[in-house]
Amino acid sequence: MSVVPASIIAPIRQEFLALLPDRADAHPLGCHNPRIPDAVVFDRLVLALVSGMGYERVADETCSATTIRRRRDEWIDAGVASHLVIAVLRAYDHMVGLELDELSADGCIAKAPSGGECAGRSPVDRGKQGIKRSQLTDAHGIPVVTLPAGANTRDHTLLPETLDGFTAVAQELGCAPQRPALSLDAGYDYQPVYADLAERDITPRITPRGTKTPIQTDGRWVVERTNSWMNNFGKLRRCTERRRACVEFYLALATVIITVRSLIRRAWYTHR
Repeated sequence: MSVVPASIIAPIRQEFLALLPDRADAHPLGCHNPRIPDAVVFDRLVLALVSGMGYERVADETCSATTIRRRRDEWIDAGVASHLVIAVLRAYDHMVGLELDELSADGCIAKAPSGGECAGRSPVDRGKQGIKRSQLTDAHGIPVVTLPAGANTRDHTLLPETLDGFTAVAQELGCAPQRPALSLDAGYDYQPVYADLAERDITPRITPRGTKTPIQTDGRWVVERTNSWMNNFGKLRRCTERRRACVEFYLALATVIITVRSLIRRAWYTHR
């Protein structure tokens, strides 16, 4: 039984398989072992993402852990996950519409017990290894950009790279907004942030440091909800991947699942 409802994972699987490059068998005598279907390996990766289990526990007699790792690396090298994110965001924008005029961004710290390229000393977990996600969403909480970094990285230092990712995504979708508003918490109340947002023609909505402002007042609650959605995935809540490329692969896969789920829920009321 799939860990994600079939109504959500089936279209994602179909689009993912369609984006895979054609594979030619270069062995002169062929291969005596049949290749495991890509759909089977994809389902195992989704299971690992949702449950957070290791590849040895996800594997069974139909698909080994070595096959899962090898196929994952093949798909990372092909850049399939990033293309899938753009395809899903484009579909959401076409059917429902991305609300990119009202943006929200925030950071979220998760555990990273294995360390790795994206890990750092967590300031909220007694200096243990942790990972931070710099999350940017639209007005409804659809994850547009998710950037991994070490847990000891300050939120406002990740904002320029996050906004660069947003600019690239907006150009891919062809829906770059004019002077969007960006809601941020007090962790971004620094002069370099205001200067950077002014250069990008983005209207800042930043909570001043030292004041207590409810997150409902400026629209920041949607990014907090998206961070909670991301933490529902075991692989992201307790990240055991050491390579940055693997972390980004699972972040992209989680983004796709969240977006498709939101698309189905909102389309139920707008496209019945």
